[in-house]
Amino acid sequence: MKNLKTIALAFVVALSTLAVTAQTKKIDVAKSNINWLAKKVTGQHSGTVAFKSGALVFKKNVLTGGTFVVDMTSLTATDLTGEYLGKLNGHLKSEDFFGTEKFPTSTLVFKTIAPKGNNVYTVTSDLTIKGITKPVTFDIAVKGNTASTTFNVDRTKYDIKYNSKSFFESIGDKAIYDEFELKVNLQF
Repeated sequence: MKNLKTIALAFVVALSTLAVTAQTKKIDVAKSNINWLAKKVTGQHSGTVAFKSGALVFKKNVLTGGTFVVDMTSLTATDLTGEYLGKLNGHLKSEDFFGTEKFPTSTLVFKTIAPKGNNVYTVTSDLTIKGITKPVTFDIAVKGNTASTTFNVDRTKYDIKYNSKSFFESIGDKAIYDEFELKVNLQF
């Protein structure tokens, strides 16, 4: 009888372990990318920023978590060259925008995930930029060993107010829109 109880207990422990086992898939930072697009009254700029690390978590092939660290010092424009590229990159890394000397990384941590069907999930995450954490919600599509999403971020929520019409009403055609777009492609 004692052996039967031991076997039954071992079986229950084994099943419960299988039920909670999660698979963490680290992203390939060299193959994953973030493209950004920022618009202003008189035009727009686009560029990239690189991942430092990241992973998605799955249970039974269902997305259940994710954590990412972005290397803000890699922030660069891709629509300019030469002197103008250097000036814009320097300005974006300055305290007017992302303050990368003081804040070299940003993070994104998944908090809630709701399946929408066809391997698409609605995710609410904590996004930390310049030491300020705010929630962002977006849809992410997972297919095989890839995932992708596009979403907007309101820069003013992270104390990035430079040339924002929300704070400087008389700025006219020098205004930069508050939201910028992030297009994220992950490979793991």
